[in-house]
Amino acid sequence: MEKMKHIIESLPNETGWSLYQPYCLYQGFWCFPDFLEGIMLAQECFKPEPGDIFICSHPKSGTTWLKALTFAIINRHRYHFDDSSNPLLSKGPHDCVFFLEQRKFIGKFRQPGVPLIATHTPYSSLPKSVLDSDDCKIVYICRDPKDTFVSLFHFIDKRRPKHIEPVSIEQGFELFCEGKSIFGPIWDHILGYWKASLERPNKVMFLKYEDMRKDSALYVKKLGEFMGYSFSAEEQHNVTLQKIVELCSFENLRGLEVNKTGVQVNRIVPHPVANQDYFRKGKVGDWSNYLTPEMAQRLDKIMERKFYGSGLTFKN
Repeated sequence: MEKMKHIIESLPNETGWSLYQPYCLYQGFWCFPDFLEGIMLAQECFKPEPGDIFICSHPKSGTTWLKALTFAIINRHRYHFDDSSNPLLSKGPHDCVFFLEQRKFIGKFRQPGVPLIATHTPYSSLPKSVLDSDDCKIVYICRDPKDTFVSLFHFIDKRRPKHIEPVSIEQGFELFCEGKSIFGPIWDHILGYWKASLERPNKVMFLKYEDMRKDSALYVKKLGEFMGYSFSAEEQHNVTLQKIVELCSFENLRGLEVNKTGVQVNRIVPHPVANQDYFRKGKVGDWSNYLTPEMAQRLDKIMERKFYGSGLTFKN
């Protein structure tokens, strides 16, 4: 651990988002030191088990929802949807599916009997053991970067210590467009998983938040097939798919008592995080309430330039 700390201390760092600690540049992406220790430890020590499924995302791109959906799909025969014993009704999704980056804080990578592990780590910086394995899979979700930025800005603002001067949305936007945001640049993060999904479609599934919102039942079915938990013909004709969609809907999760009043402890960051902070709006296109047309056009053009030739677009 001392070796890791020395490496982290030597990395370039930024303080632009005015949070509890600077964030540093490691292997081409920006990250908090507290996250980075867990990432480096995973790169060095983690060994995937057959059947492991990695839930990957850039922060504020639908991580919470995807955790809930995949957990519900895998455990649909273990827990009844409206049974009080269902963990999704008594715990937040982040307490049902652990983050790989949390390893040094919780002492274990996965929950017993749950083959799901989440991470915000870019594809190229995942543990080599994961990239080389043919026995584990990766599900990646991304979102229109404009909505990702707005969600990230509000989340960070809530986490900001009160004695620190807030960052304006214009300042945050400038940093985001420069690629200086947590786990950014966002274009590199998205492209890494996109290219991997084209090269290794049986290992990497690439999802867009907007598509999933349009037809959630369809993507629940696709997720089940990809992860190896396919729905039977009977399940497809009864209410099983819809029950999962309803259980994991933004509105239902936000309305649960645990997500209104509960907090996360033993997290990567040194302060508890209220579960309700993960349920702000979840709407597609909410960026239009915060960004000027000029800001939106600027970010769109950046993404078009970065994605040029890749076949990836966020245009409707």
